[in-house]
Amino acid sequence: MHKTQADALEFLQGFTSQLTETPEDREVVLCVPFTVLSALSKHLHGSRVKLGAQNIHWADSGAFTGEISGEMLSELGVRYVVVGHSERRQFFGETDETVNLRLKAAQRHGFTPILCVGETKEQRDTGETESVIINQLTVDLVDVDQQNLVIAYEPIWAIGTGDTCESSEANRVIGLIRQQLTNANVSIQYGGSVKPDNIDEIMAQPEIDGVLVGGASLAPESFGRIANYQ
Repeated sequence: MHKTQADALEFLQGFTSQLTETPEDREVVLCVPFTVLSALSKHLHGSRVKLGAQNIHWADSGAFTGEISGEMLSELGVRYVVVGHSERRQFFGETDETVNLRLKAAQRHGFTPILCVGETKEQRDTGETESVIINQLTVDLVDVDQQNLVIAYEPIWAIGTGDTCESSEANRVIGLIRQQLTNANVSIQYGGSVKPDNIDEIMAQPEIDGVLVGGASLAPESFGRIANYQ
């Protein structure tokens, strides 16, 4: 929940100037608040940066105050939708069952959903990391098309804490996630205190295909350095 429309346009000006040398095969997506989607959609048209939303409801319309539908997102040029982010699960009652409904809605409207999974510190400390993630995937992915999907592993204990999951451990868990899929080519990202000073090491890991960036995406130079990882 960051940036007004004016803030976002100022950010975009600084950010796109960072991408002149970014390799063509890297996909860059901005998943922004709903109030900013319209303004950015106009300015990103024809650009290499894709537009994403932070949530989607499973119904196309109805009495769901405070939610947003696929039809509403479609007319704004959205290509990606984040589903099941840990903050939605932690603070807003999101369950694996509702995550599954949102994933299917996103695909029905032609978006690529970015499914977030991950464990809490308590679950990790009690040795439940693997079982928690496998259980999440088992429910989340029922009847979901794995040909049109991105998964982000975000260990909840490493989000905004500055406590980054060791890159080798993130690589191990992402490998575990890949083993649960019917499509081994799904792009699997790491999310959790990704910063300019650890991006090169994270992206050197063989199982990690990309990153879901939080606080470090708020400054153009910081996010630009991440997009331009070595």
